[in-house]
Amino acid sequence: MSSLTIATRESRLALWQAEHVKALLEQHGHQVTLLGMTTKGDQILDRALSKVGGKGLFVKELEVALEEGRADLAVHSLKDVPMDLPQGFSLACVMAREDPRDALVSPHFSSLAALPQGAVVGTSSLRRMALLRALRPDLKIEPLRGNLDTRLRKLDEGHYDAIVLAAAGLKRLGLGQRICEVFEPAVMLPAAGQGALGIEVCSHRQDVMDALAPLAHPDTWLTVAAERAVSRAMGASCSMPLAAFATLQDGTLHLRAAWGDPEGALPLVQVQARATASGRLEAAALGTQVAQELMAGVTAAGGTLLTQDQPSGH
Repeated sequence: MSSLTIATRESRLALWQAEHVKALLEQHGHQVTLLGMTTKGDQILDRALSKVGGKGLFVKELEVALEEGRADLAVHSLKDVPMDLPQGFSLACVMAREDPRDALVSPHFSSLAALPQGAVVGTSSLRRMALLRALRPDLKIEPLRGNLDTRLRKLDEGHYDAIVLAAAGLKRLGLGQRICEVFEPAVMLPAAGQGALGIEVCSHRQDVMDALAPLAHPDTWLTVAAERAVSRAMGASCSMPLAAFATLQDGTLHLRAAWGDPEGALPLVQVQARATASGRLEAAALGTQVAQELMAGVTAAGGTLLTQDQPSGH
């Protein structure tokens, strides 16, 4: 039996995720405590993440706790984890995926199609903006930051006609009844890693990696390896409107990716490919191939792959 400390953000969803991992580790005989922390990503709510440093703001303080030995592992929503971790840190475990899809939440309208012309839809995801504008160019897309409860409160206060959230977070918190419509991936392609939990550790902590091994879900890890390879090859951060989603059936990986213009001025670029993949290196190779095809498509459409704030993608 070992004693482990989990570093976690203090939002209700982050704590649910950490408690979920805690319960599973305890089932395997470990003693587990939580270290709740507030990150810069939680504190800065008046600006888009793409303007202030990206989703890495949600993990940095947790990484400091790992580095200083105050925690042994950190639990993240995988879509918030940068594609390349800082030196000395490893993605030690990817767990079974919840629903990877996006969901529409609205107190008055049953679906995206039911929204009236000019309706206000809240999201700060450039990916969701681009996909929404491709589906409904008449909508007014307004920024929406904050944790899940904050976003729902802003909706209920009447600031928006509808908002788009990850279905996984709503379901994990028992809020599935708030979902009006779930978007199939063919309609709105998810972000890389959406719906999956990733666990980060210091690279030298083989003992923690061994403790986490029973929690890993090989098929999910394979699919997200392909998705994250697309993002990595394209230099994606939260300031790039990029979607990537893979499924695995009978050993064949089917990967789809899309790039869109958040302003709706350029056509949506979509690419898909299949390959046999038995390991994460093969999955990543498929992701790199799809990224190259997507980059060619973006260039042909007149788009640019430079992120909004950096001279080159990071």
